[in-house]
Amino acid sequence: MSEIQMWAFWRAVLAEFLGMIIFIFIGLTAAIGDQNDSYANQEVKVAFAFGLAIATLAFCIGHISGAHLNPAVTISFMTSCRMSILRAFFYVIAQMLGAVAGSAIVYGIRPQTTESLGVNKLKEISPRQGFGTEFMLTLQLVLCMLAVTDKRRDFGGSAPLAIGFSVVLGHLAGISYTGCGINPARSFGPAIILESFDDHWVYWAGPITGGLVAALLYNYLLAPRDELFSGKTRVLFCCGSVPENESSEPLLDDVKDAA
Repeated sequence: MSEIQMWAFWRAVLAEFLGMIIFIFIGLTAAIGDQNDSYANQEVKVAFAFGLAIATLAFCIGHISGAHLNPAVTISFMTSCRMSILRAFFYVIAQMLGAVAGSAIVYGIRPQTTESLGVNKLKEISPRQGFGTEFMLTLQLVLCMLAVTDKRRDFGGSAPLAIGFSVVLGHLAGISYTGCGINPARSFGPAIILESFDDHWVYWAGPITGGLVAALLYNYLLAPRDELFSGKTRVLFCCGSVPENESSEPLLDDVKDAA
């Protein structure tokens, strides 16, 4: 349980919470913006708003928390044994709370003539088709994140941009079908505020399943790692993977003793 006693752990959780607020604020304000925009133009604007927000936040907090900002990504990283179960749990809680807080802020500042809050809904497709769409869109996103964060490769400063463009790509392809969730927290936030949960399970099952399959494909078929199973389970149950300098972080108990 030493991980939870480190300040870096709680800074990472806070980074996920604050990052999610900003991400949701940027994305939803773009989604409910100028109602006079043509439909195609609106799709492009929303796609780039979400994608560039992720890229920017990855630059800002990537070194603190990894900038997951998505429960599906966090669960896939846990499945890949790149972070502990404990860290994944707190990340998801922080992401959900941040999404609700960000949605509440947008709801409070939106024009009174705007009733929408960017709630994701299926558009003339069945729930099964919606699940398939969310599955495939999240699959490509998580594959991208796993690849660019693989320590065996050096992407340098281009990794956040690659992830951001992956989000843009998903939105350009999926907005017309599901609104493009690919992020359970993003779908959950506005749904909670407006109490709108039509086919909401699609926006959980699709992304999480897509993320899990992406993790299994990447780690066991596409780019398997030469690492003992015991080493992988040690990460799951003992210590997280980000950031690398946590070993030098003071423990909360140490700070109390010093005081």
